[in-house]
Amino acid sequence: MGDLQSLRIFINCMDQNSLPRILQICSGVYFQGSVYELSGSEVCLSTGDLVKIIGLQLLSVFCEEIDTGFSFELPTDYSGQFRLVTEDLPYNTIEEIVSLCPVGVDACGSFIFTSRDELTFGHFTVPEGKQLTLLSVEISEDGERLARCHVVGQNKASAEILLPLSLKGEFYEYESDRGYTLQEIMSSARLSCRRFRSANMKNSGTLLAFSPVYEISAIMHMRKNVVKFPSTLEVDVQDVTEQCQDLVFITPLSLTEVAGQPKESFPTMAEILDEPEGNQFFICSWFKELQKGRQLVLHGCGHTTLILASTPKGRKAKQYYLISERYGGRMRRRAREFESVYELYLATSQSPGLKVSVTRHSEAVEEERIPALSVGEQLEVLRMELMDGLKDKSGAAQKVESLICKRTTEVDDDDDDDEDDSEEVSLPLFMAGHFVEKLSDNKKYKLTDLMSSSLPLDVKVVTRDKDLEQDPLTGLTALKLEETFTENIILASLSNKPDQCFELPVRWLQMSLSFTSDHLPWSSDDPPERHVETVTEMTEKFYYEYHKLVSKTEEPPPRPPKRKPSSSETTKKPKCDVSKQLDKLSLHQTKGKRVPAPPPPDDTPDQPPPVLPRKNISVADSASLPNMYVRTPINERKSARRLSDSDHDYESIEDIIKTPHESIFY
Repeated sequence: MGDLQSLRIFINCMDQNSLPRILQICSGVYFQGSVYELSGSEVCLSTGDLVKIIGLQLLSVFCEEIDTGFSFELPTDYSGQFRLVTEDLPYNTIEEIVSLCPVGVDACGSFIFTSRDELTFGHFTVPEGKQLTLLSVEISEDGERLARCHVVGQNKASAEILLPLSLKGEFYEYESDRGYTLQEIMSSARLSCRRFRSANMKNSGTLLAFSPVYEISAIMHMRKNVVKFPSTLEVDVQDVTEQCQDLVFITPLSLTEVAGQPKESFPTMAEILDEPEGNQFFICSWFKELQKGRQLVLHGCGHTTLILASTPKGRKAKQYYLISERYGGRMRRRAREFESVYELYLATSQSPGLKVSVTRHSEAVEEERIPALSVGEQLEVLRMELMDGLKDKSGAAQKVESLICKRTTEVDDDDDDDEDDSEEVSLPLFMAGHFVEKLSDNKKYKLTDLMSSSLPLDVKVVTRDKDLEQDPLTGLTALKLEETFTENIILASLSNKPDQCFELPVRWLQMSLSFTSDHLPWSSDDPPERHVETVTEMTEKFYYEYHKLVSKTEEPPPRPPKRKPSSSETTKKPKCDVSKQLDKLSLHQTKGKRVPAPPPPDDTPDQPPPVLPRKNISVADSASLPNMYVRTPINERKSARRLSDSDHDYESIEDIIKTPHESIFY
């Protein structure tokens, strides 16, 4: 285990060729899980954390004047050169040189020293002042440690000699006139911790010390990406590379990254590192089990087709489901109901040849080209056309989108069977109505059979999926199959129930896992038979978030054209100001007296007056009424259908206001 030292000093003196190195954070300013944002990346350094340094990149170099303490920054591509300043104190043994100076030759050479006295060992003699270059340290056969050095003899003949580390003497570092660039100094572990002078000043000038700032690339526990932080962080570190050579750093994986693993990686065991935050989408039992630290069996990953389904509006809140194509229940088609011609248009665009029955009577409106429909009439949608509608101010007819339908009425027994009683009728898209789909079969369908049909479809589940312990679809009165889509899923199960599987939709779950080396919960020769949960109840938020994601927007129903007043309505007539006449009446004047009705306006006898719903009114309230007549209350039993003209019963205001105590509210 290395000595405790600051991160800056360790990085500056470290040989970059020795990477990767594993460091342990010991103490300093950055401790106890503090989080710092450095260059857009969050870095968390806690006491005891292990950091694996895999690369260094020089960011800048600070140059400090030793005498004055003044510092300034130099660019990394600075072209000036610097001369190495040797130490004044001598080394007493070769071992002292080896322990204090890096051993080996790099791009900038190696440590060169001289001896003040002549060296004699064995049959070899080194004159005083001869340059010796330290190359490496070796161990002899008898276990003695030796320093291999390079020496240049007479006539420039060179040789390598072995000096025992115990050799004593007075050794000095050789002072060379060689100049070094800033890049050379920073890339050499031997030079980066030394002092220099400018190469232009041989024996004068300020002593300079260089302090590089590196961007450290490292791998940390529980971080999926390589983190980067500067070497100037004020933390103390310890080199634990030798003790942690076999250490495996846990890498968290998102579900998307898990789904991208090769097929050979499955089945495998995994641990939940970060459970899903908040439950916004899922209402199911297996979602509650996705807790931090829980072990999962990952059986595989792939694609699956899902159906988005919902229940109709009713007394209970709407429910939403994702149904897998593996669902094994049986369904019967259920007749759809439509509340407008526009809904018919949407349905027939997906299901050509749609046939419906009219379930509520509607009156014709000639001005808007709306035909009359009677209960029981059969309609077959043929096509959509642009039909002539109301005329605009210029007299040109407006084009209105309409459904052309074949209308069939019931045939009496006395009628000729050969007579064709069908006709084509034009229904504007803005027309309201009440229709129910006509179905001709009572067959039980598999879900895969219905998926090939045009959706949406209304169905009812009549046979449950026997592979499910509880099929939530069997108790529903109706279910609307809205649309299909393909989803990336991971097939998983709990470690204590490896056969009960469920599908994790990658796009809708934000959680992280890590693969573990734990054994699968079954013998290699006897894998369990898997039962997959094929129905997942979802929330209303999921329903709307899904439609936001796929950008499925339907155009609203077309707005009806403005109604053009009839000729009789546009004819100028003298107006009877009812309000002015009623304003002349007071409570005192009406007490015990019958209020006379205002004179009727001059109007053609074939034009009925406009009507409004009848209600109890006072004389004061009556002053604001522009109409002469009001409708009497309608029996509640008639409210289920639209009344014809024969159902209306009209009374004049004179008949309503008979006595003061009956009509006036105090």
